[in-house]
Amino acid sequence: MIELPVISEEATRRKKPEWLRVKLPVGTEYAKVRKLVDQHKLHTICESGNCPNMGECWGAGTATFMILGNVCTRSCSFCAVATGRPNEYDTDEPRRVAEAIQLMGVKHAVITSVNRDELKDRGAEIWYQTVVLTKELSPSTTIETLIPDVKSNWDALYRMIEGGQEVVSHNMETVGRLYRMVRPQAKYERSLEQIKLTKAAGKRTKTGIMLGLGESKEEVYQAMDDLAANGCDILTLGQYLQPTKMHIEVAEFIHPDTFAHYQEEGLQRGLKYVESGPLVRSSYHAERHVHV
Repeated sequence: MIELPVISEEATRRKKPEWLRVKLPVGTEYAKVRKLVDQHKLHTICESGNCPNMGECWGAGTATFMILGNVCTRSCSFCAVATGRPNEYDTDEPRRVAEAIQLMGVKHAVITSVNRDELKDRGAEIWYQTVVLTKELSPSTTIETLIPDVKSNWDALYRMIEGGQEVVSHNMETVGRLYRMVRPQAKYERSLEQIKLTKAAGKRTKTGIMLGLGESKEEVYQAMDDLAANGCDILTLGQYLQPTKMHIEVAEFIHPDTFAHYQEEGLQRGLKYVESGPLVRSSYHAERHVHV
């Protein structure tokens, strides 16, 4: 039987600490990105995931695009993206995403997607075409693709990652013990294997873990060791924030000093780069992860 974290009534009423306060998105660059996203009918994980850094990133003229629609076939307890039966995917989406990235003039683009478990290729061909077209229109733009769990469909994985992107990310999201609660349709060992195979294919590998879900320090250390042993280059660590009352509650707000400690631990345990802080998310400062 899985051991779930005990969350008190007091914890559910706890206000966010000062270090989790963020500014509302404003400014001309933010408005420019907002207009482009709307005009091209694009989905961004910035919006769907309620990212706290949207104002900062969009204000810098960057965004993380979400392809293959905005309805996911998974029902992860932490995620704000809608769950259900997705519509037929748009075969013209790769062109629209590539054109938007070109219009923004971004130096580094992050592309992610919902899970499309109902598709035989998990959406791999759309992934491939999006990267290839982006490279054609913006040859100087570096790309990170944050890909979903392919459920051991390794042919789909290889197609997803052969378009020419510089970084391939796949998020573990949490420690092994909490998978059944946080990612009930995923497997800890399977995600590790996906990262291992991605590294073996010659890609720079990356993953992200949320903290504050009830994990212990020892479990975080073990996850770091597992990631280093399976070829992960880059790790991001950030505070989990409950998107709605329907999602899993925050068990603990992790202090910035603890995040700094985890950064040091990760580097000592063999990871090449660790981005660690309360407001860190997978694509936060992603441009720094291209050449590590």
